[in-house]
Amino acid sequence: MTPYDDAMRTIIDLPPGQLAALDVWCQARGLSRAEAVRRAVHGLLHHENAGAEAIEATRGLWADAEEDGLAYQERLRGEWDQP
Repeated sequence: MTPYDDAMRTIIDLPPGQLAALDVWCQARGLSRAEAVRRAVHGLLHHENAGAEAIEATRGLWADAEEDGLAYQERLRGEWDQP
């Protein structure tokens, strides 16, 4: 069983310049166009999800803090004005 057994076939349109560049890129790496597109989609989704996961990982950091987050921010920024 391959990772693509449940894959869906799709058609995409690429401008001639992009198609030529993709072919050069694929040939240099010994990949098919389909594999290159799969990798590109995977990279895009991973990149997009990484930002959301990082934000989610910080949820609740101030839940047990003794100082209010806004008060902390204002105190730190107040130090900028001191000589």
